[in-house]
Parts: sequence; structure tokens; C-alpha cells
Amino acid sequence: MVTVDPSFSSAAAPTRPAPAPTSTPGAADPGETGLDALTLGRRIRDRRHRLGLTLDTLAAAVDRAPSQISMIENGKREPRLSMLRLIAAALDTSVDELLRTDAPTPRAALEIAVERAQRGPVFTALGLPRFRVGPGQPDETLQTILTLHNEIERLHRERAATPEEARRANAQLRAEMRERDNYFPDLEAQALELLTAVGHSGGPVSHQVVADMAAHLGFSLHYVGDLPHSTRSVTDKRNGRIYLPTEQSASRDSRSPILQAFASHLCGHSEPESYADFLRQRVETNYLTAAILLPETDTLRLLNDAKAARRISLEDLRDAFSVSYETAAHRFTNLATARLGIPVHFMKVHESGTIIKAYENDDVQFPSDALGAVEGSTVCRSWTARTVFDVPDRFSPWYQYTDTPSGTFWCTSRIEKAKEGDYSVSVGVPFTHVNWFRGRETTNRAVSSCPDESCCRRAPDTLSGRWEGQSWPVARTPTSLLAALPTGTFPGVDPTEVYEFLEAHSPA
Repeated sequence: MVTVDPSFSSAAAPTRPAPAPTSTPGAADPGETGLDALTLGRRIRDRRHRLGLTLDTLAAAVDRAPSQISMIENGKREPRLSMLRLIAAALDTSVDELLRTDAPTPRAALEIAVERAQRGPVFTALGLPRFRVGPGQPDETLQTILTLHNEIERLHRERAATPEEARRANAQLRAEMRERDNYFPDLEAQALELLTAVGHSGGPVSHQVVADMAAHLGFSLHYVGDLPHSTRSVTDKRNGRIYLPTEQSASRDSRSPILQAFASHLCGHSEPESYADFLRQRVETNYLTAAILLPETDTLRLLNDAKAARRISLEDLRDAFSVSYETAAHRFTNLATARLGIPVHFMKVHESGTIIKAYENDDVQFPSDALGAVEGSTVCRSWTARTVFDVPDRFSPWYQYTDTPSGTFWCTSRIEKAKEGDYSVSVGVPFTHVNWFRGRETTNRAVSSCPDESCCRRAPDTLSGRWEGQSWPVARTPTSLLAALPTGTFPGVDPTEVYEFLEAHSPA
């Protein structure tokens, strides 16, 4: 049996998946049960029209502003159960009837479908403006729009059928992580249990403590010079051995490969059955690794003190636990929302502007394709993750406010090096939450209108007029551009090479 430890890949979806409707009202708040707000809104509007009531009349009956009722009818706001009961009473119907999952009429079903399409990734990726779906549009017009949308979506799926399997799986995983605010209580508990077992009493987790953890779990560490080139470590589960390379990467923490090697054992992972399963195991492995290197109790103590002083800093978090800036940034996203009440987004961006990893739960709009995949997309030139590459001072953190179509965000970013080149690691929050952070007083500010092409995806007229048709750049083509997605239980790993390695190193 072989356990291979890949690098961390964590991201958040640009949009939440459509919630599943419910038809069982009761003690729960509808806002907490996966309510289908669009269908509910259309059922309320249909019932109001059948009774001949105006919006103002219904609003007055439930003691709310007409604008609030309009937002509910348009599916832009989910009413609480108490409000839903008032609306049902005013409309002489039941809550159960309003919460039915079917549209009240074929026309309403068509409007709901078009509205959902407008809120989906195809419209966002194409930069199409949203329009109000109302009685003024004929059925034929709405059906045409919906048919075109579905065909574009089908073509994207067809084009992405094989090489995009990983991107689709990652987009789905990012959505799941967003739903739980990137916080895994069961993994936090496992990290605490292991730290307690080896007597860790606080502060940075030393290399010796990590080695003690491996021994506690029944593994011995063996450093070798012939580790299979496609692996970072290999675990011999039969003989309780973890094989690690004698040469450590200058950009990687020497503790991480050991932790990642036995993290899968702690998580109870079996051989992945799909690429999605492989990605999920990778996220869990690296989450547990970070939770051990930055224990929750100690990390929260530091962050809560910093929040009280309005001086949260990723540099302080990095230095306090002797980890990389990227690890500190990942760990902050684990705890920021669930434990500190701060919505957040994270990005790792290559110097070319390509997104390597991303996560968000603060409604920032990452660039994506029509299927919602973020990795591989290009970040706006005005975002902090790109402007940091133009800063002469590479040793100080870079802070910036960015005005975007989805709001103003404050970000802090740093540049780190890897064998693939420089990349930026950025953490950001909405403007309303910047008061907790050091660096909020920065005067650096940029404006982004992406996905509008005039923002940065199209050259200014003065430049294109002079050079269009007069240039011929030779692209630095990534070596993996035309390569097929690696297959197998552990993608990209040659099992024969691994088994031969284990056979050669196995004790007599």
C-alpha cells in the first residue's frame, strides 16, 4: 500500500451552488434550510396577483416596506419564518403552500430558469449585463435566451469533458469549503489530540515534536536519496516507515512532508476512487498539517489579541509559529470566518497573472470560466495580487484597496519564490472589516472594472493602434499545456517505480 503526499490546493467557489428547495416548514428558519428563494418569490407574487392585491397592499398588511416585499418576490431575499407566516396569512394561504418546490405557472418556471441563468457562471464569464425579468418580455424571447445559455453551457462542458476534470472537481470542492467557511472541526480535534499525546505545551511545533508524533503513530523516518521523482514522500504501511528526500526544497518547510505523510493515516484515507476524491484527500491532509503547525487554541489567542488591538498581521502569525507566509495565510482562512467572524478571500497567483489557488467567502468575484473554474484564469492587473509584482520593496508587506464591481476590498500581499517562478500570496477582506488589520491606513488604491474587457484585457487604443499587427510574441508555453490529465489512483505517480523503490528499501 502506498501513500503519496501532493502539495496543498485549496480554493473557494465564486458562487454558491443552487440550494435545494424544501417543503417542510416548521421550527427551522427558512433562511437556514436551503430555501429556494426564486420559486418562493414567484409563488408569493402569483398568489398576490390572483387575489388582485398590489405590492403596497401586501406590504402594509405585513408592516413592511414595499421594497422589502419586492426583493422577496424577486428572489433576492429569503424571509424569516415569522415573516413568511405573516405573508401567508395576508395571502389567505399556508406556509406549506408557499414553500412548494414547483413553479406556480409555466411562465413563472421560465422566468425562474432565466433568472437562475443570469446568476450563474456563464453570464459572469461572458460579462453579460443582467436584466429584469418581467411581464414585458414575451415567452419566446425568454425561451430564446435560455436556449442560447444552455447551449453555451453544453459546449463548455463538452470542451471541458476530459482535460478539465480536475478543474470541475476543484470548483465543486471549493464550493463545499465555502459552505463551511473553510473550517473543519473534526480535523481541528485530531490535531489537538495528537499535540496533546506528545506533550506539546504551546509555541512553535519543532521538528523533534513532529518526529515524536510520527513515532507515536508507529512510524519511523528514513531519509533517502532515491525517492521516486514523482513523489514528495512514500509511506510503507506494512513496515511502518516513512521515506523522505535527503535534499529539502529551500521553499518548503522540512516539517510539512512528515506531517503530510502521516496525516492521511490520521484521516483514515483509503485509495482515492476518483480525481475529486483525490483532491478532497489532499485538502484534508494539508488542513491537518496546518492545524498541527499552528494549533487552534494558540493561533486564536494570538489572533484575538491582535483583533482587539486592531492589528491583525499575517507576518506576525508567520513569525509566531515559524511557518511560511503561505501556510500562515492558509491557516488564517481556516479560522477567520468561523472563529473570528471575518469574511475573507485568499489567492496564490503566478507572476504571469495566472491563479494557482483561490478561496473566498466574502463575495469577491474571482475571474472564472463558464463552469465556475477559477484556477488557470488571469487576475485583473489592478488587483493587489498583480500590483505587488511592481513594488520595488520585496521585503515589506504590500497593502492596497481595490474598488471592484462587487465592492471595495482591502488586501495584503507578499511575493514568494518557487521553482516555477515568483508568485504572490494575498489575503483580503471587504472594506467593512478592514478595521481589524494592520495596514488599513494605506493610501494605495486601484480601480478594477473586470470582467469588462476595457479594464485590462484589451490594450488601450493608443497602444493597439500603434502596435496591432506589428508584433509577434513567442509564448512561453507551459509544458503541461498539451499534456493529458495524469490518470491512475494517485495522478501522475508511476506505481511500478514506487513499488520497486519499496522492494529495494524494505527491511529483510
